[in-house]
Amino acid sequence: MNYPEFFDQVPTIRLQDPLAVFLGASDDGILEYRYLDAVKLAGHSCPTVASAWNMTRLALRALYGNALPERGKITVSLRGRDDEGVAGVVGNVVSLLTGAAAQGGFKGLAGQFRRQYLMRFGAEIPLELRFARLDCEGTVDVACDARRIPADPEMPVLLQQCLDGSADAAAFKRFGRLWQERVRCLLLDHGDDPEVFFVRLNLAATPGQA
Repeated sequence: MNYPEFFDQVPTIRLQDPLAVFLGASDDGILEYRYLDAVKLAGHSCPTVASAWNMTRLALRALYGNALPERGKITVSLRGRDDEGVAGVVGNVVSLLTGAAAQGGFKGLAGQFRRQYLMRFGAEIPLELRFARLDCEGTVDVACDARRIPADPEMPVLLQQCLDGSADAAAFKRFGRLWQERVRCLLLDHGDDPEVFFVRLNLAATPGQA
């Protein structure tokens, strides 16, 4: 698969999943996700997919510090409904990384490893997403304001041409490059920018301590 080089520069997300060990998929249960995994899940790379990826990265870092997050032991609440805007797309990316799922998730084995109902939509929360650890009291609210990363002025015209069929091959290619440049800027230039990604931590336990 050919893809933009910057995908490989995006920080990876590492977690440990006990279910992977239990079912023999991994000896140590350590899973490392790359941004390309989220792109393959969604079928495309856009500011929504990128922001979901980075919000999850920042939330896990805030909740766990230097400790390895435990996949399947994290609940996620989304302010948007699953049929509202891009909330469903965000939820899919977050579910990939955390294991948290809504009603269609894995029901577990003899009361263990359940992922069903660890994600809920339409929550009354102050920011876009809320992550919480199941092993201690603590939450982190996160949001992204991608509007602070403006699109290239050419984008609206190129988009319209691509949609109405008037764009030639060069215009299609330029549109794609400009689109991904905005994604690159969001993830690499502003991935830790507090003016773009908002993180509000409320922990009752020290990160890294269960």
